Amino acid sequence: MAEISNSDKPVLVLLHGWGVNQGVWHTLLNDISPKVSVLCLDIPGFGLAQQLPSPYDFDAVLAVLATQIPANSLVCGWSLGGLLAIALAERYPLKVKELGLIAATPCFLRQAGWPGMKEVVMQQFALSLQRDLSLTVSRFLAIQAMGSATAKSDAAALKQAIAAYPQASSVALSAGLAFLTNQDLRQSFAALSQPVVGCFGALDSLVPLGAIAELQRLQPGGQFNVLTKASHAPFISHRVEFLNWLNGWLTAAG
Repeated sequence: MAEISNSDKPVLVLLHGWGVNQGVWHTLLNDISPKVSVLCLDIPGFGLAQQLPSPYDFDAVLAVLATQIPANSLVCGWSLGGLLAIALAERYPLKVKELGLIAATPCFLRQAGWPGMKEVVMQQFALSLQRDLSLTVSRFLAIQAMGSATAKSDAAALKQAIAAYPQASSVALSAGLAFLTNQDLRQSFAALSQPVVGCFGALDSLVPLGAIAELQRLQPGGQFNVLTKASHAPFISHRVEFLNWLNGWLTAAG
C-alpha cells in the first residue's frame, strides 16, 4: 500500500486491474494534482496484499478494501479495479465521495443490448491460466496495450511496473476472472448518487466504445472522456492526456 499522506487533503484511492498491482500507478504519482493525497491499494492476492480472505469472493474482497479506504475518498479504478470501485460506491457510500472509472464498466461480459467481452475470451483466459500463469498474465498485458501506437513499449512498461512486487496469487487471478465474467452491476451503477467520471480508450478491445453510451444512459450526469487513439491502458499509452483528465477531475472535485 503506497500512500502520500496529508490529512488536510482529500484522498484519491487508485485501484489497479487484473493481473497487475499498485506498481502501474507509480510513474504517475509525481504528476498527480497536489490538491489530493494518493493512496494506491493492492487488491487482495495482488502485489503486497498477499493475505487472502477466506472464502475469496467478491463480497470478501470488497470488505477488505473498504477497511483501507478513508471516508469521503475519491475512488478511481482501472478495469477490474473499476468494477470493484462501483460496488464499493454502492455498498460503502460513506467511503466513496466520487467515483472515477478507467476503462471499466459495471458489466464486462457481452449481454443482450450491452457491448462487452465475448464469454469465450474469458473462458480461454481461465483455461490458459491453469496451464501457465506467467504466460497468461503476459498475454493479458499485451491485450491491455493493444490498439495504441506504442503497444509493445506499453506492454513492456506494464510488465516492468508490476515486476517490483510479488507475483499475484493464482487464487486471486482465477477469482478476478470470475468477477469479470459473473458480476453484473448495471442496476447498482444506475442507482449511484455519487458523481461519476470516466476515462476510456476508443480502441479498447475489452471495453468497447459502444459501452460508453450505455454508461451515459445509466448515469445521465456522468462525465465520460474518450481518448481517440488509446486502448485499455490510457494512463500508460497516453500519459499526458490521461493526467489532464485525472487532474481536471480532481480540481473540479476539490
